[in-house]
Amino acid sequence: MGSNIKMNTERIKGDISILANIVDQDRPLYTRRPFTGEYLKSRKWLKEEMEKAGLTVSVDAASNLIGERKGSRPELPPIMIGSHTDSVVGGGRFDGIIGVLGGIEIARQLDEQDVRLEHTLLIVDFTAEEASEFGISTIGSRGMVGNLNKEILERVNHDGITLREGLEQLGGRPSELEKEKKKNGDISLYLELHIEQGPVLEQTGHELGAVTGIVGIRRYKVTCHGQANHAGTTPMNMRADALAAASEVILSIEYVANQSYSTQIVGTVGRLFVEPNASNVVPGKVVFDFELRSLESDVLDEAIENIGQSIDSIAVKRTLDITIEPLSVSDGIIINEDVVEGVFHSCQEVGSSLRLPSGAGHDANQIASIAPVGMVFVPSQNGVSHSSDEWTDYELVTKGIQALWNTLIYFDKQFK
Repeated sequence: MGSNIKMNTERIKGDISILANIVDQDRPLYTRRPFTGEYLKSRKWLKEEMEKAGLTVSVDAASNLIGERKGSRPELPPIMIGSHTDSVVGGGRFDGIIGVLGGIEIARQLDEQDVRLEHTLLIVDFTAEEASEFGISTIGSRGMVGNLNKEILERVNHDGITLREGLEQLGGRPSELEKEKKKNGDISLYLELHIEQGPVLEQTGHELGAVTGIVGIRRYKVTCHGQANHAGTTPMNMRADALAAASEVILSIEYVANQSYSTQIVGTVGRLFVEPNASNVVPGKVVFDFELRSLESDVLDEAIENIGQSIDSIAVKRTLDITIEPLSVSDGIIINEDVVEGVFHSCQEVGSSLRLPSGAGHDANQIASIAPVGMVFVPSQNGVSHSSDEWTDYELVTKGIQALWNTLIYFDKQFK
């Protein structure tokens, strides 16, 4: 399929080292949250590297950083390679960034090997792929496809900044989102290289993965309204303890997610806010977010209905109010079999390969609404991700980029 050119491992390693270390020094390694000074600094470096690779660089209305290389047939819809460079708090050195840096390395190789694609090539660093302080993930890719409505844009983070203002700080133009949004037919194909973020490739002895599907994610905010009161003078049977109620709700989420469904589901509560948060006061209010993930929307619908019933029951039993508010919806996708096969055979030219689904969400979930998508996975050591212990050998990262190159060359001829 591809030419299987030799990628520059040392250059790739150097890029990862530089970008991974543009982080918030006051937070756990390797933290690079969007809408921060560190993120702006990393974007400046990325822009310079894109330009050095011969790309024409711009920022779209959703504040995505985009490098463009014209093809020999500019009338064809572009092929897009993308990922993200923001991290969770205490994140890793490879999650997201290898997809963006891999795209830049491919642009360099196109220059150095004097290869001109028929399709225009777009290399994209999507804004805020990870779950953000605005209660939503995949912000940049949502914005690119017209999936950021006015209500979402007016959400406020803990610093009192609206998402609209955050996008503007990164060079975006929220008022032009509708005008600039991509539609069906605007992109020929979207490709993404990513670490697996799980143990399957390593445990089965495979170097590369061709992704067959990507989970959908539903996120919700739950608020338990109780009554703050003195911890010593309020009898147990006269309390409206918001934290006790929240704890029962959290256990019900775990219980629902542990039931058998037609396809696997997982549920997680990752953060909790307690008021007044004092050791000698019965908690009066608790707010927490939870998420559900599955490949099938029907399974997610069934699970959230069961959780809602549990919440109603707990509220009645404890005589307090519990509200549930949807934060974001990202539908699961099954990747087109022809694309999976093209990616798989491109991977096989480089190393031992496996077809597998993704249990993590990606910007590909959003782009899939307007274009076919394909993903290449490289192994995560011990299956660890969203942690400073995250690791993938640089040789395997290089193989992933080579597989991405092969995939690009193949589909450049296939998609007309």
